[in-house]
This record gives sequence, structure tokens and C-alpha cells, in this order.
Amino acid sequence: MGTSNHQTYYQTKNEKNVEKLRSLLKKFPRFSKDFFRGIEPTSSINTRIGYAYDLRTFFRFLITNNPTLADKKIADISLSVLNALEPVDIEEYLEYLKVYTYDGRQYSNDERGIHRKLASLRKFYLYYQKRDLITNNPTVVVDMPKLHDREIIRLDAEEVNELLDLVENAGNSLTGRKKSFYEKNKLRNIAIFTLFLGTGIRVSECVGLDMEDIDFRENRIRIMRKGGKEEYVYFGDEVRKALINYIEISRTNIKPLPGHEHALFYSIQRRRISVQAIENLVQEYASQITTFKHITPHKLRSTYGTSLYRETGDIYLVAEVLGHNDVNTTRKHYAALDDDKKRSAATAVTLRKNV
Repeated sequence: MGTSNHQTYYQTKNEKNVEKLRSLLKKFPRFSKDFFRGIEPTSSINTRIGYAYDLRTFFRFLITNNPTLADKKIADISLSVLNALEPVDIEEYLEYLKVYTYDGRQYSNDERGIHRKLASLRKFYLYYQKRDLITNNPTVVVDMPKLHDREIIRLDAEEVNELLDLVENAGNSLTGRKKSFYEKNKLRNIAIFTLFLGTGIRVSECVGLDMEDIDFRENRIRIMRKGGKEEYVYFGDEVRKALINYIEISRTNIKPLPGHEHALFYSIQRRRISVQAIENLVQEYASQITTFKHITPHKLRSTYGTSLYRETGDIYLVAEVLGHNDVNTTRKHYAALDDDKKRSAATAVTLRKNV
């Protein structure tokens, strides 16, 4: 199992992201580039792009709401402007984030979006404060917004069966071009859904899979986790069968476009399938199973994690298989399942037995 082809895909993706970040920073204040250079050794390119988007929103707020910056561009903002801001300015920014209009488009943020943007701003301020380039840091005075627990959406066992049955048999009710399109992609789609529900990998990890990453001798796939960490994830017989059927029957008949020869999953255009394409695929099928749950590839991941935890009761195993860096994140995610166990304890003990 050579690694060169696998690395080539992620290297190409990384290079595109580097160019994206450079393009964003071209319109930023000159001093801000020091921040992104400073955090590079301890952050991924995706993380830095996330910071760039968050800070761009803050800069846009300053330009449109701070009288001293009227008719200025983002690139004109200086460190002295940041140093002069007060806690009330940061609080106004958080209020602004709820609903705002910029360049004719309306944007909004929920509590998690606001929380993340304040965290990004805090890190930005702290970088310059630690280097004695500013003396004032109003972001640490403002409390972080409280985050409320969200219900974890997942499919139950019956819904999983219905979903897989639909993917396997949806063509029975189709005719013409729709039926032809379905049949052409049937084995690919079965493999994708079975892989999600049988391994819990992320959609980005699925998209990045190359043929060289599948090891049928050990029943495992090699994936690239967040941050570029390479790991192996093992799969069972159902995943093995779905992958073999797709590879030997469908994929072998595809003539991929140049540069996409090693990809595991292809789009109808014979390119490596995209994240958006898989998200649309999941939405298309899952919406026919349940109208009450908005099912995404990540919800299929949660479904797998739930099944694994219920079967093993081992939260550390779940964290390791899902690639969570902090087991406390996993524990919080599946705390409701522990509540189910506690609830069953209420009726497990009988105080007065009928004689």
C-alpha cells in the first residue's frame, strides 16, 4: 500500500487552500499577516482559513460601524484601531453578528457562530498583546456566549434499514433516464452509505479515499484525519461486500479523467466525487426516510457512533474509532445514551415483591 498517490490528493488540496488563504489576506491589514504566520506551526490550513473568514467579518464590522473608519478599506485598519477599542465595541460586534447586511447580502449567526468568532478575535488580540504590540485587550473582558446543548440527530435502527433498502431498491419505481442514472450509480451509492454507517468516517475522509487506501486482507481503510494524521479504520463484512461489488462491477468500467485515476469514488463526470455531491446524495435519500430529521453525512457518522457505543459501552473505543482528540467531547456527545441506562435502572429494582 504505497502512500504517494494518497498524499498527492491531499497535497493538491492543501496547495489550493494555501492559495485561498493568500487571496483572503491580500485585502487584510498588513499587520494581520504576522498573526497567520505566527500560528502556522500549530494550526492546519483549514483552521487558518476559518480564522481569516471570522476576522474578515470583524474587519467589515469596523469599516461599516466605526465613524473613524468611514470611507476606509479593510487594509487601512491599523493596530492602533484595535488598541483603542473598548469592551462595549466588542459587545456591539456580537450583537451585530446575529443579523447583518454587507454588500447587499444578509448574514446571520447562531450562538455557536458568535462563540467561534469571538474565540477567533480573542486569539487574534492575544497574539499582539503577548508581543507587546498592543496594551489593551477588550476581548477578554467580554464573556463568551453561553452554548446550549443541542440534541444529537441520528437515525434509529429501523431508519437505517429503511435507508439501505431504499438505496438498494429505489430503481424499482423509476423509469427512463432516471432509472438508467440510478442503475449506473447504484453500487457506488450502496458502498458510500454502507461505508458511512459501518465505519463512521467523515465525508472529507470518504472523498479522499484512493484505491490504494483499501486493504481487503486486513479489512481496513487508510484515511487522513483532520490535521493530516494518517490512521487505519477497520470495517466488517457488510462494508467489505459493498466495496468489492462496487469496485469489481461498477468502478472497473469507468474511464476516469486524467488526474483522477486513483480515486475510489467517482462522480458522473468521471472525476473524484466531491463533498457537495455526497452531501446531496445523502440528503436525497434520507429525506425520503424521515422528514423530521435533517440527515447529513455527519449524522450518519453520529448514527455509527451511537450503534458502536450501545454495543460496546466503551466511550474510549468510540473516541478512538471516530478520531476524536478529546474523549470528553465524545462523552458529552453520547451522554444521552448514559441517561437511557440510568432511566432503565429506575425499574430494574423492585422494593416490594408480591408473594
